[in-house]
Parts: sequence; C-alpha cells; structure tokens
Amino acid sequence: MKGRKRHIAVDTLGLVWAVVVLSAGLQDRTGTRLLLLRLAAVAHRIQVVFADAAYSGTLVDWVRQMFQWTLTIVSRRTAGRFEVLPWRWLVERTFAWLSNARRLSKDYEIHPATSECFIQITMISLMLRRLAKTQV
Repeated sequence: MKGRKRHIAVDTLGLVWAVVVLSAGLQDRTGTRLLLLRLAAVAHRIQVVFADAAYSGTLVDWVRQMFQWTLTIVSRRTAGRFEVLPWRWLVERTFAWLSNARRLSKDYEIHPATSECFIQITMISLMLRRLAKTQV
C-alpha cells in the first residue's frame, strides 16, 4: 500500500508534542502505541488523552495499564453528518496548519523519519512566528 499516516499528539493550543509517521499499510492502533510511547518520554504530567473512535477497544486498556492515563474516546453523535467534535478539532486544526507548509502538502519524503523532522521544523517555524508577533 502506498502512502503515509501521520500521527500527532497535540496540547490544547494545537502545538505538537509527539509525531509518528508510518506506512499507510499499518493499522492506526500500531501508530498510536508508538505515538503514546514517544509522548510519555516528553510529557510527564498527562492524565487524560482524547482520541478518535477508531482508537477504541483494547487500546483503552493498554493506555491505562502502560501509563495510568485515561484514554477518552470522542465519538460522533449523529452518523453520516459532519459535526465539529470537542477536542478532536484541535488535531484537525494542527493538520491544517501543517498542510500550509509546501514541503508537507504532499508526501515527498522517502523515509518516514525525514517526514517527522519536517513536521517538527514546521511547528518550530509556526511557534517562532507567533512569538515574534507577541514581542512587537
């Protein structure tokens, strides 16, 4: 299968804390486990993690056993209709910010690690621009 899956963990401001880029042939739950392991290495005070309904099932128990975090699944209220879901829109907004970067608009990279680096570089650039605005 061609393509990549980008998994990101963001805070309430939409800033990226952890990134995992994997082949599209792998399941989302595999990428999420790798993402949460990376997140645990950098963020020590997490208590609740919000996730899409695709991450329900055994992952909820795994997160509780592994990290003592609560994995809260945010699911749709009505099927077949678009609605902005609480907490989930933070990740979607961050993906929109990342897609504004020309290098991330398409999957140009050969190695997933290179793509992860460019996601981090793009977020650093976004944060620096925001800091520069507040300093003026």
